[in-house]
Amino acid sequence: MRAMMLIRTLAVLVCITAVVVAQPLSVRWLPQTSGVSVRLRGVSAVSAEVAWASGAEGTVLRTLDGGRTWQPRAIPGAPTLDFRDVDAVSAQAAYALSIGPGETSRIYKTRDGGSTWTLQLAITDPKMFLDAMAFRDEAHGVALSDSVDGQFVIFTTSNGGADWIRVPADRLPPALPGEGAFAASGTNVAMGAAGQMWIGTTTSRVLRSLDDGRTWSVVATPLATGEATGIFSIAFRDANHGIVVGGNYQQESGALDNVATTSDGGATWTLVRQRGLSGFRSVVAWLPGSSGSWLAVGPSGSDLSSDDGRTWTPAGGAGYDALSLAPREARGWATGAGGRIGSVRAPGPAGAPRPR
Repeated sequence: MRAMMLIRTLAVLVCITAVVVAQPLSVRWLPQTSGVSVRLRGVSAVSAEVAWASGAEGTVLRTLDGGRTWQPRAIPGAPTLDFRDVDAVSAQAAYALSIGPGETSRIYKTRDGGSTWTLQLAITDPKMFLDAMAFRDEAHGVALSDSVDGQFVIFTTSNGGADWIRVPADRLPPALPGEGAFAASGTNVAMGAAGQMWIGTTTSRVLRSLDDGRTWSVVATPLATGEATGIFSIAFRDANHGIVVGGNYQQESGALDNVATTSDGGATWTLVRQRGLSGFRSVVAWLPGSSGSWLAVGPSGSDLSSDDGRTWTPAGGAGYDALSLAPREARGWATGAGGRIGSVRAPGPAGAPRPR
């Protein structure tokens, strides 16, 4: 009898230990009030206190108090534009990109916290359609449009957006028929610290530049492609290690061939076939400070990986379109339909939430 009681006690202790070990791996989600009801597809975390968000009907928001309050930072003359991407440098400086054919595709910049905005890039070609942008710092950025007449359309800036220069066609590989990018979360383009640029396309290919956008190559990834299907987000934690995620946005619970990893800077990609994502994912982000932890988010939920994307575990959440984590800590914000905003705190590199 005593032996049986000892065995049962040990079994209970094992279960308790398993719970204690697993508990720090959870992601903490906290709904916040945005004050708007439009779909928010852009978000950019500057710190644990400062972030910007953007969306339909000319919406741009900013918080200075960790998301307790969100204040509108409206762009004059743009009440009908759909701002799918926002990239913030500080509480004062931020870029906002609107999507749509021709003149509805624009990039604005503020240097005074959204009190005033400057129109930096105004598309006039009706065939162009801006999708997303990314910045390494306030000076260096890249923006992309869907392809036009078989040619990729990429703009770069090295002076804070004062000039946006289109990459010459002879520096780019040809585009496939209808190839472009999904304007879903503003994260299908990424920049590295040493002049690297990566772009994920609707045909599940990755455009790559190693010289600040002067020359480009392209490589196919093993992600599924087709109608409403392809790469929706690309992210790198260093010059070599990156992840692409996506799927079919019309089938949010589907997760067929929709995540791949690279360890050679995007030259080759490996499909994750087992213990992958649990649904369509529109954004993936590296957890700052970790050696290989990632969070992927989509309208149907989220997934967490602690082994550089080789395996994934569902991580809860109400479902979001966009995600941004503060540069030096694994906390930030996610945004989505109906004006939804949630703060997120993910496990740190030691498996425990990182302090504020």
